[in-house]
Amino acid sequence: MKLPSSDRFRLPLFGIRTLLITLLLPGVILLLVIDSWNDYRTLSAITNEAYDSALLEPARVLESSIEFTDAGQLIVATPVYAQVILESKAGLRKYFRIEEISPPLPEGSEVVPPSGRTLAGMPELPRPPAWPSTRGEPMFFNSVYRDDPVRVVAVLRDLYYRGQHRQVLVLVAESIGRRLQAEEAARRQELLRDARMLALVAILVWWGVAWSLRPLTRLRNDIRVRSPEDMTPLDAARVPSEVIPLVEAVNYHIERHRRVLDEQAQFLADASHQLRTPMAIILTQAQYALREPDPQRAQEGLRAIVDQLGRTRRLTEQLLSLAHASQEDSTPRQLLDLNDVARNVVLQYLPLSHEKGQDLGWVAAEPTDAPILNAHASRAAESTEASDTIAEMGEARDGDESASVVPVLPVFGSEAELHEALSNLLHNAIHYAPVGARITVSAALAGDRAEVSVSDNGPGIDVASRHRAFARFDRLGSGRGSVSSGSGLGLSIARAYARRNAGDITLRDGEPNTQGGVGLAAVLWLPLAMPRDISSGAAKD
Repeated sequence: MKLPSSDRFRLPLFGIRTLLITLLLPGVILLLVIDSWNDYRTLSAITNEAYDSALLEPARVLESSIEFTDAGQLIVATPVYAQVILESKAGLRKYFRIEEISPPLPEGSEVVPPSGRTLAGMPELPRPPAWPSTRGEPMFFNSVYRDDPVRVVAVLRDLYYRGQHRQVLVLVAESIGRRLQAEEAARRQELLRDARMLALVAILVWWGVAWSLRPLTRLRNDIRVRSPEDMTPLDAARVPSEVIPLVEAVNYHIERHRRVLDEQAQFLADASHQLRTPMAIILTQAQYALREPDPQRAQEGLRAIVDQLGRTRRLTEQLLSLAHASQEDSTPRQLLDLNDVARNVVLQYLPLSHEKGQDLGWVAAEPTDAPILNAHASRAAESTEASDTIAEMGEARDGDESASVVPVLPVFGSEAELHEALSNLLHNAIHYAPVGARITVSAALAGDRAEVSVSDNGPGIDVASRHRAFARFDRLGSGRGSVSSGSGLGLSIARAYARRNAGDITLRDGEPNTQGGVGLAAVLWLPLAMPRDISSGAAKD
């Protein structure tokens, strides 16, 4: 099976040390080979130039030793110096020939003439493969004489005497055995030097890579020796700068994991504490009902048990909701009208507020108050899928003919979670507000976000204590209605669900009450869905 490209690159085929050495060493070796080859060619050229210069010297001496006799004949008067330099030595044999070219060839001729009269030297000495085009300039070439590889220099010379024009070719050859030995010795020295350099470079690369990876090895060992309960961050000061982002990412996940564990531990401790008290009360009431001989008083005990079970069931549901809201967000999001969600919550809790004698009101957000939303909806209507989604939302409004087919407050979120958040806010208001209180739920547009406010004229919460209202199981004393029967989880659950949907909950002053103060307003807000989000709402549903 063919893996995706992202998976192919994630396969741990090699370690970092092996990968670095594999990338560095071949390049270094290639550079050394190229450098050695250039050095060898340069040294070979210098060696040949030195030997060629030494070979040219006897040719110049022989060239200058050619003379005319009084009769106009050419002779070679070889001096003692020329005889000395032409003497053969072991591994360095020399040969020469002086040849007269008749008739003389013109300047620039490229035709090799037939062999002429030998004035001196070895008649069989090889002639140049190409004729020298310039007078006096030496020509070097390689050849073989008597099964001996030789290096030959050829010098063409014009001589003039009493109107006579003669032309001679001076050839001097030398065996290349000594030259090859020098080149071989130089090659061996070059190879030895390069081998030492290569070994040194390999050791340095290996040591450098190992030394550079020591912080990673130390980091690995530090993590291995840690206990499972150790959630302290890793020390980013002891690693290279390139690894710091990785350490910071690991520390981020360690912190998240530690926070989750702390929240779970706190949740278990709080839940066990909160459930222990009602269970003890139920057990005591049941024991009392069993011991009571009077049937009427036993019935009262049973009713108290039923009431306590109802409160315990509510507490258990709140705990389960809080546990769900504290988990990682995996609920699918869809395009919603927050105005509709709030309206459905008000309809659900209307009987409960009437039972308590409270005045529960609903103020819907109007499209005419939201020109930006109308623009959003008109752009979304350009998408067929978005139009179908919005139309379905309009048809689901329980036959409300005045409702628009476009969302008044379009947001992206989980309908169940937002419904639960608003339910907790409204349940808190009904629960804590006194009999006859006035509660108003209103939806509105506030800039680039949608807001739903649950406001009452109950006792409210002091401004300095509002930050504690979102703490778990904190009922803020007795200053807010019959708080002794509450669980202290409603606002915590509501805020957790709001933040899971990219929003939040804030507390403000509510409506004036009969005690001369103000009640409490809990405001849930969410960012508005942008036009591009609305146009793709059906796909995200």
